[in-house]
Amino acid sequence: MALDIIRYRLHNQLLSQTKSTRPSQVVEQLGAVQSQDYAEAKWALAQRVKDVTTEAAIDQAFNEGKILRTHVLRPTWHFVAPADIRWLLMLAAPRVQAGNAFMYRKLELDKAIIRKSYTVLEKALQGNNQLTRAELGTAFQKAGIAAEGQRLGYFMMSAELDGIICSGPRKGKQFTYALLEERVPRVKPLNRDEALAELVRRYFTTRGPATLQDFTWWSGLTMADARKGIEMVKAHFLNEMLDDQSYWFADSASPVHEKSPTAHLLPNYDEYFIGFKDRSAIGKLVSPLRPEENSVALNAHIIILDGQIVGGWRRTLSKHAVILERNLLIDLTRGEERALAREADRYSEFLQLPVEWL
Repeated sequence: MALDIIRYRLHNQLLSQTKSTRPSQVVEQLGAVQSQDYAEAKWALAQRVKDVTTEAAIDQAFNEGKILRTHVLRPTWHFVAPADIRWLLMLAAPRVQAGNAFMYRKLELDKAIIRKSYTVLEKALQGNNQLTRAELGTAFQKAGIAAEGQRLGYFMMSAELDGIICSGPRKGKQFTYALLEERVPRVKPLNRDEALAELVRRYFTTRGPATLQDFTWWSGLTMADARKGIEMVKAHFLNEMLDDQSYWFADSASPVHEKSPTAHLLPNYDEYFIGFKDRSAIGKLVSPLRPEENSVALNAHIIILDGQIVGGWRRTLSKHAVILERNLLIDLTRGEERALAREADRYSEFLQLPVEWL
């Protein structure tokens, strides 16, 4: 069954047999894509698009607001679709805000000062005036609000979680913030139950087979929410027991077997890895992977062959090439080496730079 789990996950996560034609479509299907490492999160999207997509094309989609980046789910950045950002925040932000409460107290960010910070942000950004974090820090200082380092970061995160701001187009390599109401057109709102059912549906459609524990890890929601959500959508999913674990996955045709060997150079925090609490299904060739372990996959990008982790990789960009360094945990056959070379060629097309292995 472990190999069946892998085959389903590769298919459902759009890493095999994908029909997606646009990076924004990938984000819509997955619901949310972890993206605190913006450069490599773009590669995560590109791998899930049917045809070759360049880094520049994804930057363009981001700058045009077809893909947004904000704090949601766990307290980190995610790519989300404009049509989804409001209901995702309504559902998940209260849990993240509660988790941030200790840091708010430590940084002396009470409700009054946070409300004042929102007034500053709204005044500074109104009229589609997108600004960088540093520029907004200056606006805070002019308003008499001390906002440096972590304090500024938590002001901004709170404003994202409360739907005041979201990502704007980049200025060179700098990120900007925009007022969410100006950046994102209004759509029909969902109530909480509708939003919960939709998030559960997207998760198990695109990550299944997975457990409710996997969902709570990924979403940051409670087990009570997970149980309630699966009850609302379970008619559309299959349920199987394996090793005393209950797995849910989409009630659809089984994916066909992919050509073997197939390699993927996955970035750190890729949803294929970070989307699960229990990662043992991808660790059959090496030691089991758990969130708390200081494994190669947590400290670098990961190499997978036929869905199984076999090592890590790193990149170094120069003006004329990208240098790749690999740390393999197993010996590769000639066929596996060729599969890895094909994946490196795809990465080269994405970056529009030649690839050299160190």
